[in-house]
Amino acid sequence: MQILIAEGDVPVAKFLSSNLEAEHYEVRIASRGRQVPQLLDEHESHLVILDSQLPDIDGIEVLRQIRAAKPHLPVLLLTENARVEDRVAGLDSGADDCLTKPFSFPELSARVRALLRRSNRPFEPVLRTLDLQLDRVQRTVIRGSRAVTLTPKEFALLEYLMLNAGQCVSRPSILRDVWRLSSDSTTNVVDVYINYLRKKVEANSTEVLIQTVRGAGYRLGARATPVS
Repeated sequence: MQILIAEGDVPVAKFLSSNLEAEHYEVRIASRGRQVPQLLDEHESHLVILDSQLPDIDGIEVLRQIRAAKPHLPVLLLTENARVEDRVAGLDSGADDCLTKPFSFPELSARVRALLRRSNRPFEPVLRTLDLQLDRVQRTVIRGSRAVTLTPKEFALLEYLMLNAGQCVSRPSILRDVWRLSSDSTTNVVDVYINYLRKKVEANSTEVLIQTVRGAGYRLGARATPVS
């Protein structure tokens, strides 16, 4: 497995590189954000470890560039700030997971393994539930004949609901799997984003797709299936 580390702090980059190579990963290092797109074009990468504070370009902007070119490449964002709001901002911009500095290498290694396992699952490019269709490659959503414009995190939440369509998913599981936050977090971000989704997906429709299961969580209509 090949990992690209985008980290402007040389000692941190060397520390990560030596420890990951000891676990038999192939590692490349980008010390500047502008190097990342070129390295991703020239070399295969299975995961990116991205510092949020690179010396030349803001890490969030680099993350947006990665998402535009490689929507499904796992990205682990390293951030200096422990505030929940800042981690949420990184995840909303397309990061798959977020880890606050300083961190222990065993925790980072476990998160890397989890992201790589998730990326190796069979990939269904298009999901459909009733008249709702989500294209995971083009990053588009259509309800009936109407295009639905979503933010990156709204898209991720809808994708998660569709992958679990017909099943009740709890708020803690959504926090863990979509926001990568601990299940004991007191944030109401799940409820807020569910309301955002409902307003966009269920606009001008009498059919409710996203159902509230009182005391348990949320359920999306029927089982999502790939489009043939």
